[in-house]
Amino acid sequence: MAKTSMVEREKKRAELNKKFDKKRKELKAIICNVRLGDDERTEAEHALQKMPRDSSRTRQRHRCRLCGRSRAYNRLTGLCRIHMRSAVMNGLVPGMHKASW
Repeated sequence: MAKTSMVEREKKRAELNKKFDKKRKELKAIICNVRLGDDERTEAEHALQKMPRDSSRTRQRHRCRLCGRSRAYNRLTGLCRIHMRSAVMNGLVPGMHKASW
């Protein structure tokens, strides 16, 4: 089980990302637009740097929905390897079963 503070921190990052996502995309579009002047693009870079770091999508980690574990996360189910294995063994994931050959 992950620490509660870490799970809450991830929730805070998700909220910040949701709040600043539109503005961040607009600034990045200005920065990438070659037709604009250097001054305008530089101002957009500074505005982007002033935004909270945690509002960036890359700062987020995927976490297991059941325990909050960040390592060995499976995107298909949203579970870590431990809970994924127990779900497969209990037959809760359709089409998956223990391999044997």
